[in-house]
Amino acid sequence: MNDDGYRRFVAPITSRILASYRPSDKGLDFGSGTGPVISVVLEEAGYDITQFDPFFRDDRAALERHYDYIACCEVVEHFHDPATEFARLHGLLLPGGRLYIMTFLYDESIDFKGWHYQRDSTHVFIFRKQTMEWIAERFGFTSVSVDGRLVVLDR
Repeated sequence: MNDDGYRRFVAPITSRILASYRPSDKGLDFGSGTGPVISVVLEEAGYDITQFDPFFRDDRAALERHYDYIACCEVVEHFHDPATEFARLHGLLLPGGRLYIMTFLYDESIDFKGWHYQRDSTHVFIFRKQTMEWIAERFGFTSVSVDGRLVVLDR
């Protein structure tokens, strides 16, 4: 959690949250894992963030509340049922809330067979920008923006 490299890795999400939300706004670190760096960075700044991870922090009560923002870093590619998970994430957000997703998106400039991301056996879905646009429309998000590996869906 004090790993400077990982803090830099999650900075696209944490910097956007720090710039867009107040410490009193409610956040969810969905898929926080064993080392919840996003949560630690935000908590150090006084932010109120809840952690949920089905394997490491299976707090089902966290899925019964609503949030101003949700951070989802290196998680969506592990969804075995993306429709269920994106519907859940949309439902957890308050109106006007934001879902911050960090994942590598595939595009035609990438040699798919040689791409490290698709060779990870735990990655069961690979997304493209067009997929994220479809997800936004299908699940009722009002907009989607892509900035490198950061995808932001607005509710």
